[in-house]
Amino acid sequence: MSERITPEDRKAIKEFYGIEIEALELATFEKLHKELRKKYHPDKFERYDDAIVREMAHEKFQKLETLGEKIRKSLATGGNQKTDTGEDILNKNAVFAFDNMKIEILTRDKDLKYRLFGSYLRWLEWGDRYTIPDTKASIIMDENHRGVSIGFTESVKMYLTFNQDDNLEEIIRWLFQRIEGNAHAVIIEGQRIPVDLNQMLSLMRRKSFLRIEAPK
Repeated sequence: MSERITPEDRKAIKEFYGIEIEALELATFEKLHKELRKKYHPDKFERYDDAIVREMAHEKFQKLETLGEKIRKSLATGGNQKTDTGEDILNKNAVFAFDNMKIEILTRDKDLKYRLFGSYLRWLEWGDRYTIPDTKASIIMDENHRGVSIGFTESVKMYLTFNQDDNLEEIIRWLFQRIEGNAHAVIIEGQRIPVDLNQMLSLMRRKSFLRIEAPK
C-alpha cells in the first residue's frame, strides 16, 4: 500500500471526516475514526439478505481502514508526508477544475466589492452570479455584502466554479489583482493564506487538481 495521500484520498477524507486533512489533529482524527468504524462496520450489515449490500459495506469499511492508516501515519510525522500532488500540479499537462470552491476574502475595505465586480454590481446579493471576463469561470455570492463594516474585518464569501478549459492562472491573477492591498487574507476551502499570488496559485492548484492528461 502506498503511504502517500493522493488527490482521491483527500476527497475521501473530506467525505468521511467532514474536514480537510490540514485541519485534522491526531486526537480529533482518532475520535472521528472510532465513530466511523462503528457506523460502517460490516457486522452491522450481516442481517441484510442482499449479498451486494454486505459486499458494499465491507468495501467501504476497508476503504475507511486504509485511509485511516494513511492519515494516522501522516499526522504522526507532523503532517509533512509528501502527497502525490506535489509535482503533478506543476506538470504542463495537469488538468484542473472545481465546482463551487469556497473562497472567503478578509478585508477592512468597505469598497472591496466595487473593486471586485465594478460599480454596476457593487451590491451583489446572495446567489447572484458573476462571470469572470474572458473565461467561463463564474462566482456566486454566498452572502449579501454591502461594505458597511467600516474599520472592521469583513468576510466576503463566494463560490468559484471553473472547468478544464479555463486557464486557472488567469482566474487567480484576476482575483489577486482586485484584492491585493485591499484584503489581508484569503481562505480557500477552509485553508487561510495571505494575499500572495504564488501562494494562492499553489493552493488552488492543489485543491482543484484532477489528473495529468496524456499529450496529444
